[in-house]
Amino acid sequence: MKLFVSADIEGCAGLAIPAEAHKQEAVYQAFAREMTSEVLAACEAARDAGAAELVVKDGHGDASNIDPLQMPDYVRLIRGKSGHPYNMMWGIDETFDGVLYVGYHAPAGNPEFSISHTSTGNSLYIRLNGEYMSEFMLNTYTAASLGVPVLFLSGDEAICRLAKTLVPAMETAVTKRGTGGATVCEPQGVVLERIRAGVRQALAGDIAACRVRLPEEFVYEVTFKDWKKAYQMSFYPGMERADTFTSRLVTRRWMDVVTAHSFVVY
Repeated sequence: MKLFVSADIEGCAGLAIPAEAHKQEAVYQAFAREMTSEVLAACEAARDAGAAELVVKDGHGDASNIDPLQMPDYVRLIRGKSGHPYNMMWGIDETFDGVLYVGYHAPAGNPEFSISHTSTGNSLYIRLNGEYMSEFMLNTYTAASLGVPVLFLSGDEAICRLAKTLVPAMETAVTKRGTGGATVCEPQGVVLERIRAGVRQALAGDIAACRVRLPEEFVYEVTFKDWKKAYQMSFYPGMERADTFTSRLVTRRWMDVVTAHSFVVY
């Protein structure tokens, strides 16, 4: 079995404020180590469950958070940004048997995690076919466009619930829950064991049931915090102004969405 692991940092154990996710801040290093530990837990559990090959994509910031010297010999770690629109999913293709997400978080516009966002902090929220679009949703449709099922996610309670709404058969591991600016964090040991158990259960389950069917049409709408940004991005090919703060793209091609997203929210 060949698995793709997409990892972020905000959904990892303990992280609750923006500074902890920013490399220039002193508190960041502890959470980079935690991100590495949680990725290792997922990979070790997958290996124990029969996975022969794992490719890990570091998906946070400049994509140099996971310690490459801690990766076992059956893992290939992708660091840095290729510039491809797949971004956090760069490296995936049709040869993979499944996707695991580690350290994911609630989307922009969701009040259940203090640093909820989608890709950057430029949007108030992003909607895809009327639903708040998370990085999970974005990346899951990318996997679906290649026929690859999504099997597991760890992260805050809100993104775990949203993930199960889109892919009911997948497994999740809750790392924390938030209300307003507060975050109730699960202990590190509990989180690591939930990740191990969730991955093992995911790989023992019905993988085919975790396939996602792509919608026939996509309505991608970004509501920016800054109306000037919205105006500027309405000139991206195919996009139009929906209102003062919102730019919209309507298309039947998923690649149009991920390509637009990689330009207009950054």
